[in-house]
Amino acid sequence: MSQPMKPAVADAGTSDRGRALLLSAVAWLVPGGGHFMLGRNRKALTFFVVLTFMYVFGLAAGGRLFPMQVSEPLVFLAALAEWAIGLPRAAAAVGGFGQGDVVAVSYEYGNTFVIVAGLLNALVVLDTYDVAIGRKGR
Repeated sequence: MSQPMKPAVADAGTSDRGRALLLSAVAWLVPGGGHFMLGRNRKALTFFVVLTFMYVFGLAAGGRLFPMQVSEPLVFLAALAEWAIGLPRAAAAVGGFGQGDVVAVSYEYGNTFVIVAGLLNALVVLDTYDVAIGRKGR
């Protein structure tokens, strides 16, 4: 006869994964926030200062906040990259920043800084997740 199945026990990895997802959400919202909650304060401060500076500098240089326009793939991808920085993107939109000055000499540089800040924050979010689940050493 076959053995009766043992009841499923909550896997410790499930709670770790849930915690990692929560930390990743915090890291997305606030650059460096996930690392701060992990106790990696120097990295958290570095990420916060550098990414926020890049984003603000990009907006100050005449960068534009791109709309989520699916009909134009490159505009949509730029908007997706900008939203990867989380709350700074929302704050800029609410504050009326990021109108973009197309005739400014620094317009493209500003766009580049804004987009790259978001993409770098996406890497920081992935790093937070890896550290939180133990895939990457502290």
